Amino acid sequence: MGATSKPRYPYEPDTVFPPGDTLAEWLDERGMTQAELAARTGLSTKHVNQIVKGVAPVTPETALGLESVTRVPAHLWNSLEVSYRSYLTRCAEGERLAQDTGWLDELPVAELVRRGRIEKRSSGAERVKEVCTFFGVASAAAWRGLWQQPAAAYRASKAFTKNPGAVAAWLRIGEIEGSAIECGEFSKSSLRALLPELRSLTTEPDPDVWVPAVRERFRRVGVAFVVEPEIRGSRLNGATKWLAANKALVQISTRQKRHDIAWFTLFHEIGHLLLHSKKDTFINDGEEQGAGGVETEADAYAQRVLIPREHEPALGRLHTVDDVERFAASIGIAPGIVVGRLQHMGWWKRSEGNHLRWPFDWPPTP
Repeated sequence: MGATSKPRYPYEPDTVFPPGDTLAEWLDERGMTQAELAARTGLSTKHVNQIVKGVAPVTPETALGLESVTRVPAHLWNSLEVSYRSYLTRCAEGERLAQDTGWLDELPVAELVRRGRIEKRSSGAERVKEVCTFFGVASAAAWRGLWQQPAAAYRASKAFTKNPGAVAAWLRIGEIEGSAIECGEFSKSSLRALLPELRSLTTEPDPDVWVPAVRERFRRVGVAFVVEPEIRGSRLNGATKWLAANKALVQISTRQKRHDIAWFTLFHEIGHLLLHSKKDTFINDGEEQGAGGVETEADAYAQRVLIPREHEPALGRLHTVDDVERFAASIGIAPGIVVGRLQHMGWWKRSEGNHLRWPFDWPPTP
């Protein structure tokens, strides 16, 4: 997936001088003392001295007084003051950000640079700033509060506990890409009505056909569909979250390159949208989550949609590849999905029927 454009910031000089420097130059050019300026403006001599030293700010009221004496417009004094105070704030921020450089070791920074998500910075503080901007946070502490709370934000996943930085980076890319996709308003009923059409697409072996078809159909019912290459260490098949009250995100990793796993993951994520809370982000690493968990519920939902319960008894009578192909054709799904179910149930060996589980490469996202 191509990187979205990064924010462009206005030029920021390395050093900004206080408005007091300009005022001191004006006084020197005219041979006026600070005491005389104080008398003319109604300020105390001490106050004028503090302005010259950059200690006291030039307030809007002071700027008007200086305008009357110096004939330099008040808005210029105000602009000088704003620029200087902004500069001091940036300096303080740089010092704070420099203390967070150790946080970068927890994140796949090199991979984000390679994908064009952040720029390559030489300074530790600059890089921390760039990463904060990517994640949409102001600090490492804010990132931990927002992205590193698996108990509150994510459902059980070994991948998250092993490498939260990689998982968070992959999810954030999905947020950014998904937010840029224009969708209709989400409707559960519209999504349910779409299921037969999506299910029929499983019989299409060419991902250059079915992936764009899924993306467009999802878009119409308020779901942004994002396919994003795996970030090493994330080890996720997919994720689901809500970008807004009426807009959902289904994000699929290119980690798996078997047709049946891709479709099972897709219907698994649909299960979250139809069954579970809008408050949670659900991440799916493809591993068993334990009976009763929401990931198990999403797995069961995907199984029921792909092979409805009324057809499950026939699975035990499928002994050959020909049996599988006839059965799959009769219920309108890809034969590899049936093979995957048989292998999962332990009725077929993991080596049986794999030529029906079509391998494929994910097409590039436009």
